[in-house]
Amino acid sequence: MATSKKAAPAPAAQPVDTSYLQTLLGYNARRAALSIIGVFLERLAAYGLKPVDFSVMSVIHHNPGVTSRQLCASLAILPPNLVGLIQSLEARGLIERLPHPTDGRALGLHPTAKGVSLMQQAELTASELEIDASSKLSASQRQTLVQLLQKIYL
Repeated sequence: MATSKKAAPAPAAQPVDTSYLQTLLGYNARRAALSIIGVFLERLAAYGLKPVDFSVMSVIHHNPGVTSRQLCASLAILPPNLVGLIQSLEARGLIERLPHPTDGRALGLHPTAKGVSLMQQAELTASELEIDASSKLSASQRQTLVQLLQKIYL
């Protein structure tokens, strides 16, 4: 007759010292971003938008006629990475390329009516999720945090 051995219970998780990491701006910014991006991915999945898609669509939505070059510069995206993204958004009927009014060689990117409608809803969702994800902050603290982070990269 075989006897069964029970596995020993796993040891209780011991706290890990991350105190040094918690003094680093990059570590804290990344941890905060990860927590917000997780909620973002969940709530904006309904719109079929990942963070980079959302950013590109938002710039096009608020700047009809923006060029790919301007998008790359404003969002720090490499041109080869933008090409497929623009093609995808165009294939979904969210944007269209039209001749640029002052540069005959360039095409301006414009949201379609479908793109405008999608972004109105998606931006409202994004604003709500950021408030939810940063619920431990007051509105004033949230605004201050955004301003401080912008001082680093703007």
